[in-house]
Amino acid sequence: MTTATSFIRERAAAARAASRRLANLSTKAKNDALLRIASLLESEQEPLLAANAKDLEAAREAGLDAYFIERLTLTPDRLRGIASDTRAVAALPDPVGEVFDSRTLPNGLLIGRRRVPLGVVACIYESRPNVTIDIAALALKSGNASILRGGKEARHSNAALGEVIRRALEGSEVPAEAVQVVADPDRAHVEDLLKAHDLIDVIVPRGGPQLIEHVRMNATMPVIAHGDAVVQIYVDEFADVEKTVTVVDNAKTRRYSICNAVDTLLVHAAIAPAFLDALRNCWGTKITLIGDDRALALLSPSGDVPVERATEETWKTEHLALRVGVRIVDSMDEAIEHIECYGSHHSDAILTESYTNAMRFVDEVDSACVYVNASTQFTDGAQFGLGAEVGISTQKMHARGPMGLREMTSYKWTIFGNGQVRPL
Repeated sequence: MTTATSFIRERAAAARAASRRLANLSTKAKNDALLRIASLLESEQEPLLAANAKDLEAAREAGLDAYFIERLTLTPDRLRGIASDTRAVAALPDPVGEVFDSRTLPNGLLIGRRRVPLGVVACIYESRPNVTIDIAALALKSGNASILRGGKEARHSNAALGEVIRRALEGSEVPAEAVQVVADPDRAHVEDLLKAHDLIDVIVPRGGPQLIEHVRMNATMPVIAHGDAVVQIYVDEFADVEKTVTVVDNAKTRRYSICNAVDTLLVHAAIAPAFLDALRNCWGTKITLIGDDRALALLSPSGDVPVERATEETWKTEHLALRVGVRIVDSMDEAIEHIECYGSHHSDAILTESYTNAMRFVDEVDSACVYVNASTQFTDGAQFGLGAEVGISTQKMHARGPMGLREMTSYKWTIFGNGQVRPL
């Protein structure tokens, strides 16, 4: 009988062996495999959508939130988009083998740093099945083997996507074991992944705070965390109201269920009456505004806007819903202090026509992605030209913000000599 531990150990060992072969494959071989995956995503839509329908049915029966179901959903358009992103990864420059910081020392040694894959990357994630392809593609292109353990809510979708990847790799030079999709929802698999530091080089959790904290506290290998995303936009006193309403509307309503949707609006008191009036005209009853006392005083004269009174918890909440907190502030100092106190260092923005204020915000707000006069919904690997993303790191290490190909590599020092010896 195969135990959960031996199952994960076998998968991880196979990935480890495959990573050594994958690290030395040509760029063409890796790209050919990626293009095969993209083609199968388009030609095998019917079984993929059928598998996803099983997950959606189970999610509705379980009464899961609307945002969760929206993230879980695959459609023909989304599958074509995932295929397009996979082709975009194939078209990107291969980072493996790049030599940088090369120089000749006074003793004649030629020293430099050469990009190499991390090795085996494991990812534990929740409801979004597109993540399975995104991480597999980025890992493959950067020469890494991957172990992908999705949530139980997407088990059928992930199993079907794993089958597509397996079939694509079997017809390529990339070893099929280079991508290990663990669709079995047994929680013991997570614990076994966290203990396999001798086989797995880095682990990336993507999901809610409980998952991320559990991985951080229990992993025996380095962790790159896709953290919480409490996203804030500061509407400066020098903002253009029309432009600001357009940006804020996109940052909230384009897709409210994703991590880069705005959660809190910090509005300077000088512009608050004009801005909130324009925003109310734009949104009508579509968005619930959760305001502090000063915001409610400006909003209350209109009875057709759904409003609620904010609490301390409002400013800490990643809403993932058609809800947004509104706080009136008297200065940029107050706005920046709020962002530092309640934010998650993910994505934050200023809307202003003042270059001085814009640059001060960029300098002082300590987030992975800081925007000036643009929607926060651009925080995405594909939108940043990375093809896709493994996650959005809110940590201060080599990977910060959307984690693309370069962030999937480390480096080794290479030293070339001609008989040099170190003096006594």
